Amino acid sequence: MLPRRFALALAAVVPIVSSCSSEKAVGPLATPSTPSGIVFGTPDVNNTYSNVAAFIVRAPDGGLFPVCTGTLIEPTVVLTAAHCTSYVENVLVPRGYTVYVSFSNLISFGSLTNAATTASLIAVTDMITNPDYSQRQSDVGDLGLLILAQAPAGITPAMLPTLGLLDQLAQQNGLKGASFTVAGYGVQDRVVGGGQPSFTDANPLYRGYAIESFLALNKGYLRLSQNPAKGDAGACYGDSGGPNFLSVNGQQILVAVTITGDAVCRATNVVYRLDTVSAQTFLAAYLP
Repeated sequence: MLPRRFALALAAVVPIVSSCSSEKAVGPLATPSTPSGIVFGTPDVNNTYSNVAAFIVRAPDGGLFPVCTGTLIEPTVVLTAAHCTSYVENVLVPRGYTVYVSFSNLISFGSLTNAATTASLIAVTDMITNPDYSQRQSDVGDLGLLILAQAPAGITPAMLPTLGLLDQLAQQNGLKGASFTVAGYGVQDRVVGGGQPSFTDANPLYRGYAIESFLALNKGYLRLSQNPAKGDAGACYGDSGGPNFLSVNGQQILVAVTITGDAVCRATNVVYRLDTVSAQTFLAAYLP
């Protein structure tokens, strides 16, 4: 049986199937009072971020397990992280796991897998890992695509940024004080006290979202504060591949994908920019 956070012990480059950079296993789990797929965030009970999907595998015994997050960017294409697609394709698929997405804002998994979650699944017919995905610290190329068997009904794909959008905003001082929205299906609030610190891991699990504030911009990455002491929240294990949105001139733009961060999910969400030449070259090569 695949544990809920199986990938925490199977790190690759940036990469565990999470937004945090630790390989530690998550300790004993408890259900939070307000479950959400984001640390210190909000459950998306109104399905506001309906184009955000859970990247799910089905074990040979039938159990479902969310491993990452993704965003619909074309009617049948979900954008996620390369460290998610490469692990699932190279390790899990050969073991008999099958691959799906769900756009439901509430999913059940593992031993609680139910008919509602199963009915929401859309089969993934192909996984594409960025051929430039590597350990280059300046530009890791951590992007992957999931090709769907059918388009989800009634869901509008996210809008991608124009080339150099974040650089242009930075030059205009438009990122200082900016707020970003992260969404995903990862683990929730960190619990401290009464033993080893752990993360709550609700089941059933709501898609969650949170507000992060701008920290820094460089060639390949955007760094966002998710420090709750500063009023921010953010991503954690299982949110990798998920979106980071920025409102520009009244339009919500998918500007970056969550790829890594600090081990305790309380400081920085490190996200991969989608407005760079390398990111847009990959997308242009594989999008319909």
